Amino acid sequence: MSEIFKKHITKFAKVSDDEFEEIKKFFDTKEVAKKENLLEEGQICRYHFFVLSGLLRKFYINEKGTEQTTEFAIETWWLTDNFAYENQVPTEFYIQAVEKSIVFYITQDKQEKLLKEFPVMERYFRFVYQRAYAAAQKRIKFLFSFSKEEFYFQAVRNHPEFVKRVPQYLIASYLGFTPEYLSEIRKRLLS
Repeated sequence: MSEIFKKHITKFAKVSDDEFEEIKKFFDTKEVAKKENLLEEGQICRYHFFVLSGLLRKFYINEKGTEQTTEFAIETWWLTDNFAYENQVPTEFYIQAVEKSIVFYITQDKQEKLLKEFPVMERYFRFVYQRAYAAAQKRIKFLFSFSKEEFYFQAVRNHPEFVKRVPQYLIASYLGFTPEYLSEIRKRLLS
């Protein structure tokens, strides 16, 4: 499993096999059951998660008491509540396994030590954060530029395997509408 992480690091930073063996020691591994929460609202956000296998989602409970999904993470994606993690404060989010998953995770303290000991990892995490920020910007653009139907069609066109993999009620939660409305859109798409 650690080869997945090594391959991801080497996309952005150069590390030797010996360095990687040392870098790996800063991380712990966890198997996560389907629907298990890694983080719950009100907890201090202590971990940054790297998905080795499976699928995670980040969500909050809105004022109507409905779960609103804000992000997903599949293999080789990172997920945390960045603000709460960086500031070590209680989170307003949940992070939950959508599928049985295996994750690497790191604490902020260990991440700081890792960056001091292996400065090349600064470069790696800079790319990770830049990509996450770019994805968030694109999502905001889509939210303001497209109707909800068009947003769904964009997702189907750009990420068909992802849309097939994620349960429809969670896609509806991510797009901000009910599962019933998504079902109507899908029927129109098929006809």
